[in-house]
Amino acid sequence: MILNFRNVYLDNASTVCGPYEAKGPLSKNFDKKYTEDLYCKEKSFEKAEIRLLEDSIKILLKKTKLTSKDIDLVIAGDLLNQIASSCYGALNLKSPFLGIYTACATSIEGMLIGSTFIDSGKVNNALVSCSSHNMSSEKQFRNPTEYGSPKPETATFTATGGASVLLSNKPSRIRVVNGLIGTIIDYNQKDAFNMGAAMAGSAADTLYKYLTETNTKASDYDLILTGDLGKYGKEILKDLMLNEYNIDISKNYNDCGTMLYDLEEQKEVMAGGSGPVCSALVNYSTIIKGLMENKYKKVLLIATGALFSPIMLYQKENILSIANLICLEAI
Repeated sequence: MILNFRNVYLDNASTVCGPYEAKGPLSKNFDKKYTEDLYCKEKSFEKAEIRLLEDSIKILLKKTKLTSKDIDLVIAGDLLNQIASSCYGALNLKSPFLGIYTACATSIEGMLIGSTFIDSGKVNNALVSCSSHNMSSEKQFRNPTEYGSPKPETATFTATGGASVLLSNKPSRIRVVNGLIGTIIDYNQKDAFNMGAAMAGSAADTLYKYLTETNTKASDYDLILTGDLGKYGKEILKDLMLNEYNIDISKNYNDCGTMLYDLEEQKEVMAGGSGPVCSALVNYSTIIKGLMENKYKKVLLIATGALFSPIMLYQKENILSIANLICLEAI
């Protein structure tokens, strides 16, 4: 489903990261970095994630010179049960709140919802946030962190951080052009340590539908960016687009999961980054900066999410996936 927006702009964004992201190649673009450990000066990993989200919101409000009273709508999501980080992180804002979940596709889902509210005239602005934490997600989705289970090279590394963006009907240097709400795809994958393969099919489906329905070509965009397929899922997507749809995206395509870390030096991240905040850290820092500096004129951001439920996986069900897309243009 294509959503066209007439009067939605990206005002500003903020990013806060953990120690592994701070060692990555995009470190200089982040607003705040916790470099000591994954506790981020808190007593638990869950509280650390809440702090990361809260920090990103505070920084964004400072950048935009707004207070919480000026925010019409808050939209946030994360990986924890009952999206706990988002709920606690947004508590002190006292603003209307929508909690969302599509795993690693959450950030773009939030932007699509916020843009729709603004374009309809229901609100003047929307603050969209997301977070993830390497250890809190490991604890919930895989094994206790003390277990130390080895992983294959196809596994991805959940990013630690919080990221926020302010959308508004007030004209700015970046316009939200349109977007596409993804559909749930079953790509017949069961391997919880190869999320890139599970999500590549949904990324291809969303990108093909968008290009077809907007009557545009891949070459019409300065950058097509997925998040977060990782090293192997990235190659699968390129092959799918070329072999299934005869579309070559190799010249202007990249993946946030391979950009957030130095895959050669940071061996612990294996196939690259993942988690809701992975693509948000890249998009809300480096890509937005590129648009503001006219490095890019028009970009497609595709957030890919593996709708992974440990309970369903134990029952031998496939890992479903979804990909949401938004188009940003420098003006």
